[in-house]
Amino acid sequence: MPTKLIANAVLFQLGWFAAVLGGSSFWLLIPLAVLVVHFTWTSSWAAEGKLVMTVFFAGAALDSFLMHLGVFAFPGESDLIPLWLALLWALLATTLNHCLAWSRRWWVAAAVGAIAAPGSYVAGAALADVELPLGLLPSILILAATWAVVLPVLHGFAHLYREQYRQRLVAAQQKTAITMDPDE
Repeated sequence: MPTKLIANAVLFQLGWFAAVLGGSSFWLLIPLAVLVVHFTWTSSWAAEGKLVMTVFFAGAALDSFLMHLGVFAFPGESDLIPLWLALLWALLATTLNHCLAWSRRWWVAAAVGAIAAPGSYVAGAALADVELPLGLLPSILILAATWAVVLPVLHGFAHLYREQYRQRLVAAQQKTAITMDPDE
């Protein structure tokens, strides 16, 4: 397994633990550092910035919606999820083209989402003092059904943005070749 794939998975886990355990403290600098490392070593802002921002905002909106449905409750009063949870979405986006690339087929992504995501939420809830007001089993079932759709959709965005980036690179190469053509 290539070094960058392993590093991507390890950095995601490091960022996940720092965000979940650190909450809204200075520990959020670690997930931000993970994003910086990702964009400077594993990939680039040009290649994946649009994906990370899309997943960040869409995920924050989805989790805020689930919070309003009563799937989870956070200490304090807020209409939006805490920043640490939103950052987990940005971190997840960094894995779609790398350590989670193996799960691109829609049915694999649906299965992985349905199985892995509820476990991540339940573990995060236990570590971060987040309540599951509907109870454990109903929360798991809602999250499993949600993530059976969400992960394939996220992979769809990753594919779309990869293709757009590839087309921009090809267009830039063609433009460079045209301007460097000695016959003109």
